[in-house]
Amino acid sequence: MKTQAHQLPQLLQKGLSPVYLVSGDEPLLVQECCDQIRKIAREAGYQDRVTFHADQQLDWNRVGEEFGALSLFAEKRRIEIHLPTGKLGDGRAVLESVLQNPPDDIVLLLISARLDAAETRRKWYKELQDKGVHVPVWPIDTDKFPGWLQQRARNHGLSLTRGALDILAERLEGNLLAASQELDRLALLGTGATIDEDTVEQAVQDSSRFNGFELVTELLAGRAAHARKIVGVLQQEGENPLGLLAVLTRDLNLTMELNIAAAKRENTAGFLKKRGVFQPQRARAVEQAARRLNRHQLNTALELCSTTDRAAKGFDTLSPWHYLHDLITLLARPA
Repeated sequence: MKTQAHQLPQLLQKGLSPVYLVSGDEPLLVQECCDQIRKIAREAGYQDRVTFHADQQLDWNRVGEEFGALSLFAEKRRIEIHLPTGKLGDGRAVLESVLQNPPDDIVLLLISARLDAAETRRKWYKELQDKGVHVPVWPIDTDKFPGWLQQRARNHGLSLTRGALDILAERLEGNLLAASQELDRLALLGTGATIDEDTVEQAVQDSSRFNGFELVTELLAGRAAHARKIVGVLQQEGENPLGLLAVLTRDLNLTMELNIAAAKRENTAGFLKKRGVFQPQRARAVEQAARRLNRHQLNTALELCSTTDRAAKGFDTLSPWHYLHDLITLLARPA
């Protein structure tokens, strides 16, 4: 069966299915749905977890063997398979076999990018629909993002003024993971706090708890020493780098577009206004970066962002923080 993300908690209360598929391109919402399933599964005794990543190195025979193996640590197990491309490829035969007769002592969780129409017509998906639950996660529409942000703030016990909501909505531009991280910081002010425009600006500019937005500004400005300090703090605090990567990729692409527009003598202020960039600090950072960085540097930086994203999702032997330090070196302004 298929269910929406907001219906999942109620469905889980009715009991566990042998298999779940959570798919979509919103990391925060996918993660939260998966966490709900994991929590209920643990409470039901599925303590042991085995995780696979369906990259080119995955031996699907090992996956099949795992379904037939006895657990060393618990009678019940959770098997999680990450599908970064949304396709099973060589794993289709294995999953079809498993889904025809799902084991009683295993809950299978498939965590996938958005599925294309061709994949939903395959036999494995039809078996999953019959035996389990598919939770497709959809992006929040741009016009609904401020409302989502306001509701998320209320869940943190915060009240956003109109000015604060406008600043956050502009800065975050639909980036749900970054929004969650930002509200987590603002929640440190205390439950019941009213967050106004000045509070948001102060939290970003003067907080001793560095955040991804400040790091992006420092990277665009080429201030390597301060950027390295921020990366160190974020790493120590256990920050999820995916949120800041989305912001950085967005602004690097914007910088590239401005670099090209400037070469055609297009008005900078008009260009940024058309792109919805109204916050002075962000506009200044992008404008300065477009002047300072050439297209080769920007293209290389975007490629590094992609590599960092893969590392953050576990598809690289190096840490994402390692690649962020490479980005700092690449974008550093000349001494």
